[in-house]
Amino acid sequence: MSDSEQADDRSYAVVRNDEEQYSIWWADRDLPAGWYDQGVRGSRESCLAHIDEVWTDMRPLSVRRRLAGAAD
Repeated sequence: MSDSEQADDRSYAVVRNDEEQYSIWWADRDLPAGWYDQGVRGSRESCLAHIDEVWTDMRPLSVRRRLAGAAD
């Protein structure tokens, strides 16, 4: 079995940046600058499933705000 086929038993955290973009990060490591823990931890699959539920608009926050301002 190759390394890529082995089960991933690490714990992950759901993180979000100031542009409201989501990602996952290893739960036992310090977050990179500009990313914030969202309080959701678990397997890679469960964290990605949570992101699928909450990240419904993939556009960065700055783009959404600009487009909302143009519509006004």
